Amino acid sequence: MTHTPRKLLVTGGAGFIGSNFVHHLLATDGQVQVTTLDRLTYAGDRRNLDDLPDPARHRLVVGDIADAARVAEVMRDDDIDTVVHFAAESHVDRSISGPGAFVHSNVTGTFTLLEAARSAWQGRSDVRFHHISTDEVYGTLGRADPAFTEATPYAPNSPYSASKAASDHLVRAWFHTYGLPVVTTNCSNNFGPRQHAEKFIPTVIRACHAQTPIPVYGDGSNIRDWLYVTDHCRGIDAVLRRGRLGECYNIGGGNEHSNIEIVRLICAAFDRRTPERAPHERLMRFVTDRPGHDWRYAIDATKIAQELGWTRALRFEAELDATIDWTLCR
Repeated sequence: MTHTPRKLLVTGGAGFIGSNFVHHLLATDGQVQVTTLDRLTYAGDRRNLDDLPDPARHRLVVGDIADAARVAEVMRDDDIDTVVHFAAESHVDRSISGPGAFVHSNVTGTFTLLEAARSAWQGRSDVRFHHISTDEVYGTLGRADPAFTEATPYAPNSPYSASKAASDHLVRAWFHTYGLPVVTTNCSNNFGPRQHAEKFIPTVIRACHAQTPIPVYGDGSNIRDWLYVTDHCRGIDAVLRRGRLGECYNIGGGNEHSNIEIVRLICAAFDRRTPERAPHERLMRFVTDRPGHDWRYAIDATKIAQELGWTRALRFEAELDATIDWTLCR
């Protein structure tokens, strides 16, 4: 059954992926009304919602997804028929030093949203709850292991991934127990415009630009599957509208690179841009690895490709150059 969102609530819509999705949705659907609910913590930035296509169809509400009264008020006042739930604490290092905030946002916040949707949507079939998750819930892979599929058992290794795994299980339970119409997507590592400065690729870009040390965990061999954020947004939209209820869909870049390879690609891009400062690789500094650092993530996106026709649109080098341009202009 296809779904047509009309009054859509985006949680965490002032953050990285959420704000890109708001921009995508307003640009591609001329009828939808979007409400963003965001606590505007360090990870949420009002500027991410600047220059929206048709901003009259967007409203920003500042609030906590774990505040049941606030969530219920937004669901009621804006007559929400669709929730796309991005809001989450997501930085692994922060989860190691302060796991309580991750349980609050990712577990309690998701529970609060599910209950608000269940209460508001009783008896309705024209509604949808889309939960955004991560490949990190599946744990880690060895070099020869096959990529994660939707059937891969959960094995989270950090407080962050454990809290996301818990939220995934809550979403599944609300579908099977209460019949709440849900879909879930698990994505690989995103990059692109509006990403928070503390994340890996923005950190390397800023270090190259400022001529400061580039920190590389361990020996830099950890591998990630990189997905450009606009490709991810197209995948979310496809699952939201045409995904099968109760199903999970993996969205991946099919684009594995070790951390040190990413650093070298960005350094090479800066060598071309500012050859007088080359080589930028001289800025690399190996630092103590984070505790429990997963070695490799990789996503098998066969299901979303076969069922919904989604594929990546651009080439990695062009996407990386566009990300550098955006970061330097910020």
